Amino acid sequence: MINVSPRETRAALLENGVLQELFVERASRRGLTGNLYQGRVSRVLPGMQAAFIDIGLERTAFLHASDIVQPDDAENGDAAPRTDSIRELVSEGADILVQVLKDPLGTKGARLTTFVTIPSRYLVFMPFGHGVGVSARIENEGERQRLREAVQSAVVDGEAGGYIVRTAAEGAASEALRADMLFLRRLWEVLDANAHSARAGTLVHEDLALPLRLMRDLVGEGVDRVLVDHDATCDRMREFATTFMPALGARVERYAGSRPIFDLHAVEEEIQRSLDRKVALKSGGYLIIDQTEALTTIDVNTGAYVGHRNLEETIFRTNLEAAVAIARQLRLRNLGGIVIIDFIDMQEEEHRRQVLQALEKALAADHARTNVSTVSPLGLVEMTRKRTRESLAHQLCAPCAACEGRGYVKTPETVCYEIFREILRQTGQFEFQELLVLAHQDVIERLLDEESAALGELEVLTGKPIRLQTEALYLIDQYDVVLM
Repeated sequence: MINVSPRETRAALLENGVLQELFVERASRRGLTGNLYQGRVSRVLPGMQAAFIDIGLERTAFLHASDIVQPDDAENGDAAPRTDSIRELVSEGADILVQVLKDPLGTKGARLTTFVTIPSRYLVFMPFGHGVGVSARIENEGERQRLREAVQSAVVDGEAGGYIVRTAAEGAASEALRADMLFLRRLWEVLDANAHSARAGTLVHEDLALPLRLMRDLVGEGVDRVLVDHDATCDRMREFATTFMPALGARVERYAGSRPIFDLHAVEEEIQRSLDRKVALKSGGYLIIDQTEALTTIDVNTGAYVGHRNLEETIFRTNLEAAVAIARQLRLRNLGGIVIIDFIDMQEEEHRRQVLQALEKALAADHARTNVSTVSPLGLVEMTRKRTRESLAHQLCAPCAACEGRGYVKTPETVCYEIFREILRQTGQFEFQELLVLAHQDVIERLLDEESAALGELEVLTGKPIRLQTEALYLIDQYDVVLM
């Protein structure tokens, strides 16, 4: 389902009426992954074997030595001996064509590569690559061989570059593959020419807008319908489908219902729930998901689920349900990087194996690459999920102004004691007639109630009256002690 508003486009992928993935693109902050830039090397860091590249964004982008194409030996076509020295690969002030691998995340700039890839419906063209690869998601060996041979037979002798056959190409005719190859070749010629004439820090090529990108990457035989609530966007998607996927064009439908499109299947409610720490399971158990700078932790709890047979069976059933829910939450929240899952401890080895198997099976539908390790000696499951864009929470939310992203604030009791210490500090340094304490209402109420005796002792100790005043705009841990 595609929901278009003046400055934002959202897309929801549903399977059996359940929200699985959400994509958000805003006019003020479009995703950069896949974009090509003519950059300029601003700093070379030998200690990190990396360079910072100015591509015209607020923060310089990061380019590691391992992501830099190294020249081939022109005589025999074999790769020249590789070097690990960043100074031999780039130099400060030099212009370089780069592609964004990962969007800027948090305080980190974009991650770049010079291994340029240009996707189409069925293929990915690698101008500096070699050979023909086939997506691992195409499992039929006969079909893999057919696709590889179809692409190889269409490659002109002496042409540079390589191809990757995408999952969407399964069952595609050889003519469609050749048409894609011709389109990609022509596109690269134009991009290469534009890059040579572009100034440093300018965009050379921008990836498709979100609706067309999803048509290219996600819409296949497994998609029943594409519902769009915007006339112009629907027309563009149909035109794109007519050109690149004629058999699927009829599945793009204009949504004309009176209710907002995301009210169908309670998608809007699911989006709100996806921002909560706690995820309820149908059995009564729940998950606690915490996202940090370094990794994401997921804790599994039985909650209200008490089972029917014994404790081990209760734990096993909860963990099985949690494994499926975790896979969905990773996709929905777009959580990437390192993920640590703390399943409830299981005594039986067979139960641990089945839970891990259930997790891997549920992750198989994920479009992002995942890697799951075995259960650690501490009973934790460590896994990674490829991260190319910010998580849903980072896209839709900002750190809390009250706690500054810590996730907690000081209690009124703590703030009261801080005020007492500040009063004593002021008393020892300055002369005054009386004191005025400005604070949040909860703090003032505690000073007048539970801490009234302590406040009286301070008045006796200082020999000065202490007045209290509520400040409606103060946060719970904000206060001022004013000398009068």
